[in-house]
Order: sequence, then structure tokens, then C-alpha cells
Amino acid sequence: MQPERQHLNWQSEAGSRLWLSGLIAAMEHAERPDVRRQPLAPEILIQLRAQLALTASVRTSLMSTLRH
Repeated sequence: MQPERQHLNWQSEAGSRLWLSGLIAAMEHAERPDVRRQPLAPEILIQLRAQLALTASVRTSLMSTLRH
């Protein structure tokens, strides 16, 4: 999914629920002992950082528009 599309999805209630559900599923998967023992591929870290940066920028822009 392109970043612009992710940005639009995040702003809708359904999009935020979908994003949050995905985050919870990923965290539940990552907490499993068999998964935690495996080394993490560098490209996964890159993707994770990009996703976290995207959501942070969206939250910031939403907060900015609420103040004005």
C-alpha cells in the first residue's frame, strides 16, 4: 500500500481500527517465545521504522488541525 493511501486510511475510523488490529496481531505474534528467539532481518526493522514514522506524522498532523 502506498504511503498516501495509508495516510487516508488512518484518518477514517475503520482505517484506524484496521491499523490498530494489525498492530495488536503483530505484537501478539512477536511476544511468542519461539518467535523471540529468531534473529530479526534488517529489512523488517526498516519497514517497522517506516510504519511507525508514518503513524507519528499522521497523529501530529491531526493534532495540528484540531488546534486551528
